[in-house]
Amino acid sequence: QVQLVESGGGLVQAGGSLRLSCAASGRTFSIHYMGWFRQAPGKEREFVAAISWSGGSTDYADSVKGRFTISRDNAKNMVYLQMNSLKPEDTAVYYCAASQAPLLFTTTRRYNYWGQGTQVTVSS
Repeated sequence: QVQLVESGGGLVQAGGSLRLSCAASGRTFSIHYMGWFRQAPGKEREFVAAISWSGGSTDYADSVKGRFTISRDNAKNMVYLQMNSLKPEDTAVYYCAASQAPLLFTTTRRYNYWGQGTQVTVSS
């Protein structure tokens, strides 16, 4: 099993920044990719960004490219999401997820473990 705990959410004005953190524990050796997803009220959970656990390859949703950066610290078993130039439409619960799949996927069903989520609210 892998346990994931997110932190760093909060309320920020449009144009501001936040950094989300995700602490992984347990059988982290089984993880190949880490991802961030978000879910706004009344909407489906959507892909935001992902990173390979060992190699550093990344992928981003078009809506966040150039504004968000995903990174990881293997020594600390941490994954981060730096969010800049935030917009009201970025408001959502953000979830950290871990995938044991051998390739980077952007669909929720490819991720085996999920955190509890952290709320991000961007005011206009």
